[in-house]
Amino acid sequence: MARRDTTWIPRLLGVATAAYGAAITVKPDLFLRPTKLVADGEQPSSGLRALTAAIGGRDVVSGLAMLVAPAGTPLKSAIAVRVGADVADVAGLGSRLPDRDARDKATMVAAGWGALCALSILAADRPRRRSSHR
Repeated sequence: MARRDTTWIPRLLGVATAAYGAAITVKPDLFLRPTKLVADGEQPSSGLRALTAAIGGRDVVSGLAMLVAPAGTPLKSAIAVRVGADVADVAGLGSRLPDRDARDKATMVAAGWGALCALSILAADRPRRRSSHR
């Protein structure tokens, strides 16, 4: 009897990560307004658009890696990179955003997503066939 393939869990998280990264790259306001780096009615500077594109690109690449990496060690490595990016977001956004409420929310989102991705490492192994001993 074979163990069921559970790699769909980290792969789904990878798709969501890549989709978010693409969305904020195309529409930086999706990142800049909730983090209060840009106030309502303001236009983002070219520097903030560049920062958002870099974060978005990182998320697209790490999400796609989670989607396409072979099960086992390669997928676990892709997940570890994603979790590392979330840890960096917790540290950077959680300490450097200009608004306390935005820092708290960004910390919760990054920590929550990082924890969810970290847990998905448990589902990253390739299914094994059980040997039938008679």
